[in-house]
Amino acid sequence: MSEAGDIGLDRGTIVAFIQDIFECRGGERYLGEAVTLAEHMLQGATIAERKGDPEEIVAAALLHDIGHIVGGSGFFSMNDTQDRFHEKAGARFLEPFFPRVVVDCCRLHVAAKRYLCAIEPGYFDTLSAASVHSLTLQGGPMNAEEAAQFETQPSFHEIIAVRYLDDAGKRVGMATPEFAHFVPMLQRMVDARSRDGSAEQDRIIHADRA
Repeated sequence: MSEAGDIGLDRGTIVAFIQDIFECRGGERYLGEAVTLAEHMLQGATIAERKGDPEEIVAAALLHDIGHIVGGSGFFSMNDTQDRFHEKAGARFLEPFFPRVVVDCCRLHVAAKRYLCAIEPGYFDTLSAASVHSLTLQGGPMNAEEAAQFETQPSFHEIIAVRYLDDAGKRVGMATPEFAHFVPMLQRMVDARSRDGSAEQDRIIHADRA
């Protein structure tokens, strides 16, 4: 499963579907860490919410690793010798329904790790053993040209913010709300994205007719 449209999801069903797979599979151990995938994603979203971050950041922190459970390639293992590109699978899944910034944060949170390892002294030393191992599979720290190009991303600051939340969401025993707490926020985003997309399509149609 990699495309939401392949299984007939729409704006009325996508959030419920995400909640269902989150609750069914989120209890699996996360990337060799001491927390589950659900704990990791809920922690990032909760930290963002408590900080008063914009809803797009909260949602991106909650959904950035969705590709692990919708991409079809399974969970990362410390024995892996090839990257599974979960960030790309997650972005493809989210793109029809969520704002660009949320999708960008999902697609590029791995690239953000590579970027920060290249430009921020001491960042590499904060990474967990699992993050260090996956970094070697993901291309290692960026070179100067890659870093400069990455800085031109339209959602650059939001992507970096979500990367830090990704790193922070690995606390054993941290109390968080359940996924249901975030459902109204996610549905508002999906509905708004649908309206914006419809408006854009209307503009394209009118332009073609003109």
